[in-house]
Amino acid sequence: MHGLINRSIQNFVTDSYGRQSWVDVALNARLGFIDFEGMLMYKTPLTPRIVDAMCAVLMRPRGDMLEDLGTYLVSHPRLESVRRLLRFGGVDFEDFLHSLDDLPDRARLALPDLVLPSVELHAEGEGHFNLICEASLVGYGHVMLGVLRAMADDYGALVVLEHCGHAQGVETITIKLVETDFAEGRQFQLGATIA
Repeated sequence: MHGLINRSIQNFVTDSYGRQSWVDVALNARLGFIDFEGMLMYKTPLTPRIVDAMCAVLMRPRGDMLEDLGTYLVSHPRLESVRRLLRFGGVDFEDFLHSLDDLPDRARLALPDLVLPSVELHAEGEGHFNLICEASLVGYGHVMLGVLRAMADDYGALVVLEHCGHAQGVETITIKLVETDFAEGRQFQLGATIA
């Protein structure tokens, strides 16, 4: 597993709950160290162990914690680059949804060693979509649910999202796009600004 994923979990816990909470998670997960190195590779079973320890230490359900992690990845100022990568997906939320199939490939453009589970969008008509998330990392659908909520806010879209569970190796999220221009979205410029 790419260290950036584990480091992102560490940063989420530290930024949201404090450094001591992360230390407690690391001890509960029996890591043998405290801090992850973002550019190293770690054994895959370590990540579910960290998530289990995070839920135990913070006493929150797994789905809720992973959804909060997804929201954090898009909305925290420290992670503006993730938001920018996602916003390149389209000019509005519906365009963004249609770009999700390419997300793993876009992530690899930024970090060639980063392998994200695949996602596939199915348009069901009249603003209804199903997002199918590969479940090699069980809970990835919950992370994507948080990402979708944050991106809908970012675009100013009104959406209804539901995680429909895990079955046959996939997690499914239903998406109902109620209104594309419900509120004013956050500012986004294609080019970076120089201060």
